[in-house]
Amino acid sequence: MTNFRQSIFFILLFFVTYLIYVYPYDVLSYFLFQNNIFKFSSLLFTVIFFLIIVFYFKYHNTFFLLKLFVHEGMGIGFISFWVVNLGLLIDSLQKIDPPYLGMICFSSIIIITLISLFNARLIDLRSIKVFSSKINLPVRLIFISDTHLGSNRKKHLEKIYLKIKDLEFDLLLIGGDFIDSSSFDLNGLDILKNIKKPILFISGNHESYLKDHEKTLKKLANYNLIFLGNKSFKFRNLNFIGISDNQTLENQKIIADNLIQNDLFNLIIVHKPSLWDLVYDRTDLMLSGHTHNGQIFPFNFFVRLKFRNIYGLYKKSNSKLYVSSGSGCWGPKMRLGSKNEIVEIMVSKY
Repeated sequence: MTNFRQSIFFILLFFVTYLIYVYPYDVLSYFLFQNNIFKFSSLLFTVIFFLIIVFYFKYHNTFFLLKLFVHEGMGIGFISFWVVNLGLLIDSLQKIDPPYLGMICFSSIIIITLISLFNARLIDLRSIKVFSSKINLPVRLIFISDTHLGSNRKKHLEKIYLKIKDLEFDLLLIGGDFIDSSSFDLNGLDILKNIKKPILFISGNHESYLKDHEKTLKKLANYNLIFLGNKSFKFRNLNFIGISDNQTLENQKIIADNLIQNDLFNLIIVHKPSLWDLVYDRTDLMLSGHTHNGQIFPFNFFVRLKFRNIYGLYKKSNSKLYVSSGSGCWGPKMRLGSKNEIVEIMVSKY
């Protein structure tokens, strides 16, 4: 069964490689030079690019140009795929001189790519307020998720730190996918030692991909991080419940049920938002990430097929869920129709 799934995976990866890395440029060639969209060279380039991508992910290669080709090539190819298909649709509905249509598509790809690259370097500060009768004294929280250190350099963490260092807050919460590469030097986390407040951290799916990930998670204590893996942490009237990602939903629910205290404000931090539907009746607030709000439009429509709640504040009964778009990018450092964000949360009495 495992071999069958691997075969299906590689077949799909090969197909996606063609659609993202080869097909858009074949369509541009069709518009600009009237070449056939599919030709033998299309298959040849797909094979070459497929092998490069497999090599990159299998061996976690950190060579800059290879990383740039795989990640940024993925983002530019995704944008190009939709632009050229829109061009083909226009061409089928209304005859336009193909070279002219090709230049419009090419220019659009360049402009959208530049906007996406610029947008990914910005970090927004978003504020939300939550009220509850269980709260005596107001508590100010900062929530970040999906920083993807490794894919992003330590300068990205420094940029986040500069954004929050002058804010008033009681705790910093990190919602998983904090580190996504074993090549990341943990000494890059030294800047967190400047934060003289509790920093609660839970793991996401990417932490489980790290080499010796359990040892790595333990080392985070050296940088002022409290790993809240399936544990709770009390602060005033708040019961912070951290739930690790690398387990089934059913197991996550069992852990949550065991750690929830009905007389306290129960705040669950879990990387993926799917758990909320199973525990909202006993949860006051849940904080999640993972979805990146699609990161690059229109990928958010595909993410919604997997996750009903992909971004923003959701309410059900007396419970709230906030799904962050993340504080960093995974793969291409590009954002279109989404933003990197840091979330300020004020929890206070009605």
